[in-house]
Amino acid sequence: MNFDDSICHLNGDYLPLADARISVLDRGFIFGDGIYEVVPVYYRKPFRFEHHLARFERSTREIGLANPLSREGWRALVEQLVARNRGEHQFVYWQVTRGVAKRDFAFPKDAVPTVFAMTTPFTRPGESQRTQGLSAVTRRDERWLRCDVKSVSLLGAVLARQFAAEQGADEVVQFRDDVLTEGSASNMWVVKDGTVIGAQRDHLILEGIRYGFIEELCRQAGVPFRVARLSKDEVAAADELMLSAATREILPITRLDGRPVGTGAPGPIFAKLRAGYDAAIEALR
Repeated sequence: MNFDDSICHLNGDYLPLADARISVLDRGFIFGDGIYEVVPVYYRKPFRFEHHLARFERSTREIGLANPLSREGWRALVEQLVARNRGEHQFVYWQVTRGVAKRDFAFPKDAVPTVFAMTTPFTRPGESQRTQGLSAVTRRDERWLRCDVKSVSLLGAVLARQFAAEQGADEVVQFRDDVLTEGSASNMWVVKDGTVIGAQRDHLILEGIRYGFIEELCRQAGVPFRVARLSKDEVAAADELMLSAATREILPITRLDGRPVGTGAPGPIFAKLRAGYDAAIEALR
């Protein structure tokens, strides 16, 4: 396998990504026992960093995992990592696992958390994605019931994204008991009669950092916003459908299950929110 020459962070050290090593007994490797976060960086500045950190802290509390760094420590780590790597735009991935211990399901008493972070050059969504939109397919949501925890155990998301790939689609739109939840790695937004509607904030979705941001952008643009339990039929009847994610920002979905969404082209609400999103990024210059 070929690795680039990027620099990562592992347990306090900065080293080439190709040289990073962990024990095979690390609980992240054995059990997927850990929490992760992904922060987009524009013009070498982390975007909505405090929101990402708050979500990370919340997830670690939910699984009883000690957070090994202070907020200042996390910010310093991210800034160091960005400075040591190339690219005006990057996204930083970090994860903390429960550490190395004898394989046993119960939490180990004295294990030291493993801290790993890396950065990847980030190419922002291109013109074709913005003007033509993405395709998606619907799928039953078969993940566990604590989707609000940003766990490194992502098999459910992997299987969902693979389902989309096998259908030649960009993303899945998932439903649990006929109620909209989210994509494999994105929040979903329905536009109906000029109102942006998001899925209920609960344990069945990971409330993306863009969730609150989209709400802010709607307020700034004078677009009505609400949350609701949306059925599959209501999603299919949307005037517009959008997704949001750290690595995809906000993009329109113009085809769902092989059929056009609304007019089959990105709509006016997307255009307003896209403009607000771009303005927020440009303000970082």
